[in-house]
Amino acid sequence: MPRALSSTARRALYAQETGEVFLLLLTISHPSLAEPIRVVNNNEDVVSGGVTFVRFPFELALPPESDEAPPTVSLRIANADRQIVQAVRSLAGEAMTVDLSVILASSPDTIEAGPYRFTLRDVSYDAAIVEGTLRFEDVLNEPYPADAFTPARFPGLF
Repeated sequence: MPRALSSTARRALYAQETGEVFLLLLTISHPSLAEPIRVVNNNEDVVSGGVTFVRFPFELALPPESDEAPPTVSLRIANADRQIVQAVRSLAGEAMTVDLSVILASSPDTIEAGPYRFTLRDVSYDAAIVEGTLRFEDVLNEPYPADAFTPARFPGLF
């Protein structure tokens, strides 16, 4: 199914040169966190949908296209104010949820792509960088049907 982009985004994508800027909004959340961590890869804060995303340098490495395995995305965030490391330490290995959306800087309330929901796994950090792997929920390897047909659960079958 094709993405429904705004006419402004389509013009920017098809133009040889454009003044439009595509921004990535990242929301890191977990039930144990008091507030989600919201960052944007921009040099100034952005308000989108009434929510403020704080300027913060991060980069994503997109996966190669492959039919062999579900895609994973590598995330690298600057460890500038230690907020993310404190969240990682407080959760002690629990997976965090990451929502990723793409907007135009000229129209921040219009989501051009996403939100894509990932789980943040395999997190490591040092003094400069916090790194992790973003994965889609692996629904392909879930058992189907989810229940086992046992006499205790389905007595009418036995």
